[in-house]
Amino acid sequence: MQLEFIPVEEFYFALTLAVRTLEELDNPDLVQQMRSRLKEKCGQSSTVAAAQQNTFNYVFRVHDYDNSPAPQLIVSVLDWQDKLRLSSDYGWMLDQERKPIRTERFNQRSEFTQNLRSYLEDWLQITLSKD
Repeated sequence: MQLEFIPVEEFYFALTLAVRTLEELDNPDLVQQMRSRLKEKCGQSSTVAAAQQNTFNYVFRVHDYDNSPAPQLIVSVLDWQDKLRLSSDYGWMLDQERKPIRTERFNQRSEFTQNLRSYLEDWLQITLSKD
């Protein structure tokens, strides 16, 4: 797994309607740590938050991870009401009418979540605990 940061200029073109929450971690201290580490590594977040309940959203293309038949894989790391939210379109894709549909990989979302958590912990030197 390799993450490629998507800057704010490209965000609109990269986001899909198939991105869904993987998990939320209710830990305000972790949110602050994550915000700080991501800003240090990537600079400005992928979106400019317009509300107090959401102050950052870093979006990444995922390389070297199979999400077939979907043509790409997106991960979002954001805060929402003092919780850290990890989201992705893993196991989803858009049909011809641009409606999200599940793929055969949908049942592997928990495994993907664990792999993503491990990657983020190693890359950012941070512990993603739920409490």
